[in-house]
Amino acid sequence: MAATIIRNGTIVTAADTYQADVLIEDGIIKQIGLGLTAEGAEIVDATGKYVFPGGVDPHTHLDMPFGGTVTADNFETGTRAAAFGGTTTIIDFCLTDKGKPLSESLRKWHAKAEGKAVIDYSFHLMISEINDAVLAELPSIVQDEGITSFKVFMAYKNVFQADDGTLYRTMLSAKELGAMVMVHAENGDVIEFLVEKALAEGNTDPIYHALTRPSAIEGEATARAAALAELTGARLFVVHVTCAEAVKAIREARTRGVDVWGETCPQYLMLDQSYLALPDFEGAKYVWSPPLREKSHQEVLWNALITGSLQTLGSDQCSFNFKGQKDLGLGDFSKIPNGGPVIEDRFSILYSEGVAKGRLTLNQFVDIVATRNAKLFGLFPRKGTIAVGSDADIVIFDPNAERTISAETHHMNVDYNPFEGIRVSGVPESVMSRGEFVVRNQAYVGTAGSGQFLKRATYKQASGSDSKEKVQQL
Repeated sequence: MAATIIRNGTIVTAADTYQADVLIEDGIIKQIGLGLTAEGAEIVDATGKYVFPGGVDPHTHLDMPFGGTVTADNFETGTRAAAFGGTTTIIDFCLTDKGKPLSESLRKWHAKAEGKAVIDYSFHLMISEINDAVLAELPSIVQDEGITSFKVFMAYKNVFQADDGTLYRTMLSAKELGAMVMVHAENGDVIEFLVEKALAEGNTDPIYHALTRPSAIEGEATARAAALAELTGARLFVVHVTCAEAVKAIREARTRGVDVWGETCPQYLMLDQSYLALPDFEGAKYVWSPPLREKSHQEVLWNALITGSLQTLGSDQCSFNFKGQKDLGLGDFSKIPNGGPVIEDRFSILYSEGVAKGRLTLNQFVDIVATRNAKLFGLFPRKGTIAVGSDADIVIFDPNAERTISAETHHMNVDYNPFEGIRVSGVPESVMSRGEFVVRNQAYVGTAGSGQFLKRATYKQASGSDSKEKVQQL
């Protein structure tokens, strides 16, 4: 692999902003400094551009079966779209089947990704039951497979939902292994009752998806998960936080010293519950779980990112076409496949709405979109920063360019975009994965299958200690 020098750009990490060149050899950042040279190196001029580390998206669902269909984006189309959006690493959710070995599900997910992914990837592992067989497999999953995060659903009753005993025992095992426990925090039992009641009363439109999943029960589930984490000493990560009640539960738990972290998503920062009330079934485009909230929750989420009560941004990429998939729920909102296409716009929305509008500093932006996720999920410093020895996952970003988000121009394999018509400031111009361009001057130059599976460290390995004091310094 020939050497590459990125010259004259402004390097931005979670800690620093400075002018320097970057020398890349064999997929690794070899040197950072001014006036760098290397024999035969290709020179890439980044004058007037930011040089960011590639984004790390910890929350995707590619080629995932749900509600009688399968997500519209697979590991090729989804990772290609991610790259166009400035993301160079994803962590996808591997679903498991009760009564079957965890390793069987992992083989299935490896087969989905191998030969397709154009950027690097890893997996989280869903835990839906805890028994002797599952407990016997978990150590090898962590140590040999390098999968160091487990997902437990507290919602989707009779589909994915696990009971509190399963969550508690998962936390006990994860604590012992140094693995992270992730939760989808909603009270699935209450939701089931509210959904059945709404349908019995003839309320079938998409807006009832939101009305049967009130924010109070997300807050309750978040507080319950945090209490179990406090009891077990496990590390907890709450995915897709949407509301003030959940933010409050996380903030209060962290104040008590609980090892809990929180993620929100662009859709909750930008869109609100009124979208689900759009006529002609258009509201189905905005059905995901937890649902969009009243607009007042948006500023709470922004403030939580600014102050550190929430620490990361994921996409919760889970795309279904409006025609042929979302319309499975015509006449019954509970049958609308949950999810939306977000992977391509996560990076740009956070920059445009965060940095360009003065909410976030450049360094906060990098931390939220890349560095913190790399640290929390055992990938730092290989991923999530620009440093000597790190993978050359790099975004050359033009802060002066603008684009209008649209399904007509996006690269996701889906027939709508929830952010249609929103104009964003700043565009990822070129994107490198391990020193090779995937996107160059906004044109795709990548190769399906070039993405590598990433074995991740446990949080004990990453921090060098399991003490809360050291872990909280991430």
